[in-house]
Amino acid sequence: MIQKINEPDFIRETFIKFQKGSEVISELTEILVGVTPHEIVYSEDKMKLIHYKTTVKNPCPVPVLMVYALVNRYYILDLSPDKSVIKNLLDRGFDVYAIDWGYPSGMDRYLTIDDYVNGYLNNAVDHVRRKSGADKISLLGVCVGGTLSVMFAALHPEKVKNLISFVAPIDFETDKSLLNIWAKEMDVDKIVDYYGIIPGDFLNMGFLLLDPFRLLIDKYVGFFEHIDDKKTVENFLRMEKWIFDSPGQAGEAYRQFMKDCYQENLLIKNRMEIGGKRINLKEISMPFLNIMAEFDHLVPNESSLPLTRAISSTDKESMVFPTGHIGMFVGSKSQNEVCPKLAQWLKPRSKKDENNIGVKKNKTNHNKSKESLK
Repeated sequence: MIQKINEPDFIRETFIKFQKGSEVISELTEILVGVTPHEIVYSEDKMKLIHYKTTVKNPCPVPVLMVYALVNRYYILDLSPDKSVIKNLLDRGFDVYAIDWGYPSGMDRYLTIDDYVNGYLNNAVDHVRRKSGADKISLLGVCVGGTLSVMFAALHPEKVKNLISFVAPIDFETDKSLLNIWAKEMDVDKIVDYYGIIPGDFLNMGFLLLDPFRLLIDKYVGFFEHIDDKKTVENFLRMEKWIFDSPGQAGEAYRQFMKDCYQENLLIKNRMEIGGKRINLKEISMPFLNIMAEFDHLVPNESSLPLTRAISSTDKESMVFPTGHIGMFVGSKSQNEVCPKLAQWLKPRSKKDENNIGVKKNKTNHNKSKESLK
């Protein structure tokens, strides 16, 4: 039986909710993100290397460098104190660094993937090694930052003790994501030649159109239903700040990534070259963790899982969590499941004396059947 709505009561209740919501929003003076205490310890052009203040007395001797994607901003990993991958890892005893790629401007249009991987990322890694006194570091690459980290680990394996790929695209042949399908037919040369620096808004609109009902309509309906709750409003506005804080992309790096990865799928085939050097994934032999989201509409598991099979590491593990791409950073499962299991895997591998490390090899942890990942 369908309950009939009393229209005058509904209108009155809606007005009261909207009025209270307006008061809540008006009381918010500033939406703060990335508030975990930190300092900038190295910078080069637009790139900044951030070092977070440790929260334990004796952190792990092997530092963790987090590398986020060039699209959107790194602070999704530190959105708020209760939704922070970075703070969670700090509290679990790790020494954490992160790269802020900054906002490319017109002078950066000719930056290449080689500049990002063998230039900025390599220099940041070397600075972390010098500052920490560790010969090798743990590299945690997120989304396309994970793709760049994989490239780095294959070219400079002597500098990486542990490699974590966090919802990172590697095999671009799958049709499980609209982004992969669209990219195949994209005239990349025309876009890059026209813009030089690819506008962040141009890219952001494409991401929103991957799931338009949920990202452009449903979330705002849900927001209005809780508009009178201060915590809900704060969390919503933090996410909106991050979503629409979209740096532009250096044209030449974008051109090569779209052509070599999305269109030609050269990386997983060991045929991609940067700086005159071919990237051979077999050079990756350090301990490796592949973290994926079961309901990822941006980077489907089929795009990430092949990396586990493509590398030479004998100590390698895959984990799949029942959440979406963004949920891996800010959802409840991020804090309660993803970060604890990541730390549990990484801590025994973050000791200087490798003889004391006892690990399980070639293991896959997930909440769905192994057959579904094949």
